[in-house]
Amino acid sequence: MSLKDLLSPFFVWQRAFEKPWTNMRPIEERPGAPAYRGFHINLADSCIGCGSCHSICQNEAIDMVPVEEFSGRPGDSGLRPRFDYGRCCWCALCVDICTANSLHMSNEYTWLARDPTDYHFTAGVEEKPWQDSELGYHRAEGYHLYPPKRIDMDMLTADESVQSFDEVVNGYSEEQAKLEADRCVECGICVATCPAHMDVPDYIRSIRDGDFETGLQLMYRTNPFPATCGRICTHRCEEVCPVGITGQPIAIRWLKRFIVDQVDSIDYARILDSEIIENGHKVAVIGAGPGGLSAAYYLRKKGYSVTVYESQETGGGMLRYGVPSYRLPDDALDKDIDYIISVGVDIRYNTIIGKDVMFEDLLGEYDAIFLSTGLSVPSSMRINGEDHPRVLSGLQVLADVARGKDPGIGRKVAVIGGGNVAMDAARVSRRLGADVDILYRRRISEMPADPEEIKESQEEKCNLVEKAIPVEIMDTGSKKQVTIKWGEAEMVQDPKGGRPRPVLQEDRMHTETYDCIISAIGQGSNLDFITPAVQEQLAIEWGKFTPGEYQRSELEKIFVGGDVANRTADAISAIEDGHHAARGIDRFLKPGAYAEN
Repeated sequence: MSLKDLLSPFFVWQRAFEKPWTNMRPIEERPGAPAYRGFHINLADSCIGCGSCHSICQNEAIDMVPVEEFSGRPGDSGLRPRFDYGRCCWCALCVDICTANSLHMSNEYTWLARDPTDYHFTAGVEEKPWQDSELGYHRAEGYHLYPPKRIDMDMLTADESVQSFDEVVNGYSEEQAKLEADRCVECGICVATCPAHMDVPDYIRSIRDGDFETGLQLMYRTNPFPATCGRICTHRCEEVCPVGITGQPIAIRWLKRFIVDQVDSIDYARILDSEIIENGHKVAVIGAGPGGLSAAYYLRKKGYSVTVYESQETGGGMLRYGVPSYRLPDDALDKDIDYIISVGVDIRYNTIIGKDVMFEDLLGEYDAIFLSTGLSVPSSMRINGEDHPRVLSGLQVLADVARGKDPGIGRKVAVIGGGNVAMDAARVSRRLGADVDILYRRRISEMPADPEEIKESQEEKCNLVEKAIPVEIMDTGSKKQVTIKWGEAEMVQDPKGGRPRPVLQEDRMHTETYDCIISAIGQGSNLDFITPAVQEQLAIEWGKFTPGEYQRSELEKIFVGGDVANRTADAISAIEDGHHAARGIDRFLKPGAYAEN
């Protein structure tokens, strides 16, 4: 031991005679630094209760608790973070991960209370003195713990896409899919928003794990059309994805598609366990669209003998005859339908109910009926001259193209409407070599079509003419042309608070001649196969059913779903209607299995 080691303790005593460097009133005189990590602030109205703060907290100092005033809001779990300051270490990871950027920390750090339970509080809900503090720790602008921008999808360029009906979107590689899956914070808000309530966070996790078979199993629990929905789903789940609040939402639809594309259809039976235990009941399904085939699949899995009656030559409904192959290739749709058939669902094509088979006979032969016939009747424009032979239905044009037939549209086309059918008709016309004008009575921002459909139609050089109201169809004297008269609209505010109404301006009229006009302003149902006597017993209003619990109609044996029974008119809602009806039919035919104990 050195002499320095022996003497050094004595030098400490000199500190005893120095002036102490302390504050007599530290609480009053020492405010936290401007960026100090003090007590938590949550902007409860901005928070969506995603729970990412709860998930990242290593000390389990955050619980998500229900707050009544926020329950039921779209894209909001109704939960808010409750902090336990007996556990918190003020690391601020919860602030850094917050998807809504609603969570901050004040620079206040003094809080005196005798009751330890006081230090459990729901930030932003329970009033605290520091809630309105502007100082303290905030996540730095532009900083994220996860990549805010989604991984780009490889796509054909607009110039390439209009040259053929090849699929526009190429799909993710495994590397791209895993990078995109890494962005998911597994909040589950997407599950609540999805009509089918698919296990989105879990099947995205299967991509990170490289376990695509588990991902397929998870998807088939709630959706027997994953290859289809992975391409054309309206992806409302992405609209509420919290990652999209300060960045871009997770590409949930594309990740669904990626999983299906990794699994060969020959492995489906092994992966999905296709063993069926027959139960002796028979169910008829009318319509082989997404709703009908979804019901058929889940009924068959429960052991029912299922027969599907379809008027067309093959299955899919509007998925086949209304969605062009550049969005949904036949082989992707067939992958879904072929597996449904493989579990024992019998589909009788080219069979028209009311002509080849009578509806009353089905009522007598089967224990239950699920009806999902879709909307196949084009809506009328209700203007003079619309019965002109050069005015074509958008649905018919799309169906002709799906069957490989030339719809004979010519080289200059006007499409009337602003929905997805109108966008598809316009984009199909471009692929057939036509110049296209799209006339829509409202503003482009109010078009009901998917935003990406609108964007891609414009990129493909479809000319969108907004605030254009068709007035009259006129003959040109040529069998190959037709003239439309349309007027400009003025948007007028609704005094009742609804969306602005387009009002025709009589002094601003236009006429234009086209090779054809494609009407795509909507479609309705055809329920003529149901006799008037039976229709009187069903709740039908404006051509649509009003289903009760579990999609049950007013007649106990008949269940309804899909576009003919819901307002959303999209594939994923029809799929859930079919699944829900299958549960209802099972309860109806096997009530003992659901009796309360």
